[in-house]
Amino acid sequence: MFYGETAITLDSKGRMGIPTRYRDAIAEICANQLVFTYSAFDSGCLWLYPQPEWERVRDDVMKLSTFKDAHRALQRRLVGSASVVEPDASGRVLVPQSLREVTGLEKRAVLMGMGQRFEIWNESVLAKKRVEEDASLLEQASTDMESLVL
Repeated sequence: MFYGETAITLDSKGRMGIPTRYRDAIAEICANQLVFTYSAFDSGCLWLYPQPEWERVRDDVMKLSTFKDAHRALQRRLVGSASVVEPDASGRVLVPQSLREVTGLEKRAVLMGMGQRFEIWNESVLAKKRVEEDASLLEQASTDMESLVL
């Protein structure tokens, strides 16, 4: 289970270091086989999965009917754009250039552990997203949400 937020830097080649606190778990869970893809919901964000978790998600997405436009769009976004990566000896992974360009990932980024996957955000996009979410979260908070955090 991955959690927490880490400021990361992409080098000039587009590589990012996997935080050391996750490296052993990643090696154990997926033998260092990771998969990058676009977020299904947020522009400016990539998802990074351990391969076994990715395969579960991929299989579920591909079971959706291809007769619906939204299903095909999700399949293209997640499966069609997926890229397998493996950390190098220094614990860095190359973020594919096409994924960096579409999401606006630059030198400064944020890696967030989100349970079974990571989110990688452009730092400024995440900051703007948080402002938007803060403004609406209290408005939209349900009693179910309140019981989780109080």
